Amino acid sequence: QVQLVESGGGEVQAGGSLRLACTAASERTFSTYVMGWFRQAPGKQRDMVAAITSGRITIYSDSVKGRFTISRDNVKNTVYLQMDSLTPEDTAVYYCAASATIATIQHGYWGQGTQVTVSA
Repeated sequence: QVQLVESGGGEVQAGGSLRLACTAASERTFSTYVMGWFRQAPGKQRDMVAAITSGRITIYSDSVKGRFTISRDNVKNTVYLQMDSLTPEDTAVYYCAASATIATIQHGYWGQGTQVTVSA
């Protein structure tokens, strides 16, 4: 069982930045996991925003490419999502996920989510 705790959400004006963090509590194998960030806006499905493999290969959705950056610190068991040039369309609950592979990440471990609100 992997326990994931997100932090860093909040409210920001359009054009601003936020950095989300997700820490895996007491997880000795964190470095082996694929880590991902997903988001879910009201009335919409949960979609993957970005992911990073154990080898630090990164994947981004087209909607955030060039604006968001995912990174990981295996010493701190933490994955980050730096979000720049935010727009109201980025408003959602952001979730962290962990899994052995990209293919199975939707069925892996999840955090509780953190709200990001971008005002116009």
